[in-house]
Amino acid sequence: MRSIFKKNIRFNKGLLLLLIAISGLNFSCKKMLDIESSRLSNENTHWTSLQDTRSGLMASYSLMRSAMAENNAHWLWGELRNGDFTASSRSDLKVIINQNLKASFPLVQKLTSWRAFYAVINSASLFIERAAEVRATDIRYTEPNYRADLAQARALRAFAYFYMVRIWGDVPLITASHDGTFEEKPKTDQSKVLAYAETELITAAKDLPYIYGAEGDDILPGSYYGYGVDRWRGALFTKISAYAVLAHIAAWQSHYIDVSVYTDFIMTNYAKANIAYSTTGQLTASDGIFNGQSYSQVISFGFNDVYGESTANGHIEQLVLASPLISKQTPDLYISKDSIASVFTDLNDQRFGLDTISGLPRTNYFVNFTGEIPVFSKIKVLRGGSTNGDFAIYSSNILFTRLEELVLLRAEALAVLGQRQDAITLLNTIKKNRGVKTINDGAGKDLVSEIFGERRRELMGEGWRWYDLIRYHKIQNNNPAFMTLIQQKGIYWPIAQEVLNANSKLEQNNYWR
Repeated sequence: MRSIFKKNIRFNKGLLLLLIAISGLNFSCKKMLDIESSRLSNENTHWTSLQDTRSGLMASYSLMRSAMAENNAHWLWGELRNGDFTASSRSDLKVIINQNLKASFPLVQKLTSWRAFYAVINSASLFIERAAEVRATDIRYTEPNYRADLAQARALRAFAYFYMVRIWGDVPLITASHDGTFEEKPKTDQSKVLAYAETELITAAKDLPYIYGAEGDDILPGSYYGYGVDRWRGALFTKISAYAVLAHIAAWQSHYIDVSVYTDFIMTNYAKANIAYSTTGQLTASDGIFNGQSYSQVISFGFNDVYGESTANGHIEQLVLASPLISKQTPDLYISKDSIASVFTDLNDQRFGLDTISGLPRTNYFVNFTGEIPVFSKIKVLRGGSTNGDFAIYSSNILFTRLEELVLLRAEALAVLGQRQDAITLLNTIKKNRGVKTINDGAGKDLVSEIFGERRRELMGEGWRWYDLIRYHKIQNNNPAFMTLIQQKGIYWPIAQEVLNANSKLEQNNYWR
């Protein structure tokens, strides 16, 4: 899912002012700016042409990418708490690993704010409210194009709400855009927020194509905003993307029958979107699935160097790479040798194993294994081969989900529902693709643990570990300490103090008071 933002989109003055207003949005403020919004004077002339809808929609994608990338938040939220990574020296990373989330480090305090997600929601809501004006004035804006655009905006807004619920639990539900001021709102129970997101995604899925820019497509035939399939592959929310988020919303609530229904749709139809399994080489190569555009990126937010989007911040490489890949002696985060050995137990595992003849480790996931600190190198997309660890520029995507992740999610659901053989078949598909010995069912076989163990190996470094642990312990219900954390809602993050100060109707999450 690309921003398609920098070279091919030309913003008019009105949209530029709009983006400035949106990116500076503070959801919780009664009066967000001390000066009157400059967007208002340009708004009437903005929603008039096809160029305006394209720019407005791509702005929402870009804001979502920023919300996940800023401060490397996607990985700090998803990988560190009770996870596999160890901090080498940075104290702010250590307190997250140790779940001391009210520590006074600037980084930790920034991670407690949800402002960036409400910027996404406001941008998407504004698009939904105003795009019809372009439909009425620009004959080039066809009805299929209009419906597909609305569906993407709905899907992005729903995705933002799901993403926030996993981090903060209950959050305010806002479904209309606002500029400058709005009524303060309390938090909404997360079940209602997710029900809203689910309804929006089901509605959106009807008008989302499998592929953008394809001739003869039933929903959106022909080019899309003047470009064909190669320009849009892996870049935007598709029908498969919507069902992927639906499946995860259901899994988060332990609604595994719904998970099985949504993932069944994905398994039946993913080929229509040209989605395919990734080889281990494609998963770990610098020019593989984390670089550029690919149909196998079911939900992805790109930093494509072709479009000038490479950055220093917002990539896991900034945290985990070191010598010999870049000239940085010690990574900020690493996985210890003991942890690697406990996770990768099959010597033939292509992701990490040991050659039985030479005794040397396979280096798809790690380099420098024989040194003091192994370097997690699964994702390593360096712009132009840069080797300066302090000023390295990266182009890797934030890859939220791909086919392998969804196959394992379906296996999880089927295992919980007692459809063990079908779950094992799916699990073994992933194992075979990674050179790992397959399993058979049998008395005492802990299939759920087998599936989550495979998720741990396959999705390492992709931002899933913490959320997987929550679902795993909900299913197993055999870890009293973790279950207490779930029941007391300690699995969620505290809300930023600046957000609380700005909205008298908000209260701090109980666990962090």
